[in-house]
Amino acid sequence: MAIRQLSVFLENRAGRLEDVLNLLKEEQINIISLSLADTSDYGMLRLLVNDPEKGREVLKRDGFSATLNQIVAVTLPHQVGALQQVIHTLYQSGINVEYMYALCTRTDEAAIAIKPSDSEKAEKVLREAGAHFFEEGDVF
Repeated sequence: MAIRQLSVFLENRAGRLEDVLNLLKEEQINIISLSLADTSDYGMLRLLVNDPEKGREVLKRDGFSATLNQIVAVTLPHQVGALQQVIHTLYQSGINVEYMYALCTRTDEAAIAIKPSDSEKAEKVLREAGAHFFEEGDVF
């Protein structure tokens, strides 16, 4: 149930984000969801796109450091404590959350993209806990 995420390392300077977005636009690669984190020197752009392989190839061709990573996308009911329960399940199983961000989907359900330290184990324990997952076809 893992989803492939495109991760792009960016120098923290004017125009680099636009360069990435222009390349994706020119190649007709649609951005579904994204997260951008930065420090004073660099940024990490994480994207869910409709064609992750092509996105990586296009960006690498133009000199960007781009990789594909596996994330887990979990639906969340709109209720207090829903996210805490997912995180607690992972914590109880010894799984670290490396990062996460809200996920845009084509449904009315809330969703979160999680990069766990062990994707296979995370999927297993969350499934046993009754979690519902998104697959690439669900978000694209």
